[in-house]
Amino acid sequence: MATKKPFNWWLLTKMLVGGGAIVVGGPAFVMWISPTDEELFQKYNPELQKRSLERRYERQKEFDDFVMKLKEQSKSDKPIWLVQAEETKKMKESKLQESLKAAEEVRARREELRRQAGLPTDSSSS
Repeated sequence: MATKKPFNWWLLTKMLVGGGAIVVGGPAFVMWISPTDEELFQKYNPELQKRSLERRYERQKEFDDFVMKLKEQSKSDKPIWLVQAEETKKMKESKLQESLKAAEEVRARREELRRQAGLPTDSSSS
């Protein structure tokens, strides 16, 4: 008959203490050595500090706009990435329409100037 092997309580204790040190100590160490935003800002050279302060409002506005768009897009039943793709497509189409309209206005102005100058008009030019 085989004898039952005794349980190694010392090994279990070492494993729990070591695991706890890694699980708790690792993130605590990272938080301790990571610089704060203000410490990073103070390490910038004065020119970068000035530029950063000047652009702070713009970046905050862009972020707020982005969050507002996300809130609006999240109200849809569709997945948000599909809604964003559709919105991007609509924006590209509207920009294309605007550029075509502007090109047509430029062409019309050019034709008008040619007509006023008494030059022959070329309706096939773009």
